[in-house]
Amino acid sequence: MLNNIGLPGLLLIAVVVLVLFGRGKISSLMGEVGKGITSFKRGVAEGQDEIEKAASEEAKDVTPESDKDKADPPSQHTRLRGGGPCSTSE
Repeated sequence: MLNNIGLPGLLLIAVVVLVLFGRGKISSLMGEVGKGITSFKRGVAEGQDEIEKAASEEAKDVTPESDKDKADPPSQHTRLRGGGPCSTSE
């Protein structure tokens, strides 16, 4: 039944709605719909931020403090210079 309304049918429905509710009521309704869409988009963005924040908290370094102390910093000789590894000539 609704598959073959077509453009003339939609225009007729729009005119009937405009006559029944009036221009002011329809414009305020459309304003509320716009606010609802904006609020929905904001909520979706906040939800995505929450998910990303939770994922980044899970990805933090979980190495125990005792293991962090065992790692010694790299020495001066481990840096690469023009000649190759452990090259100390200048």
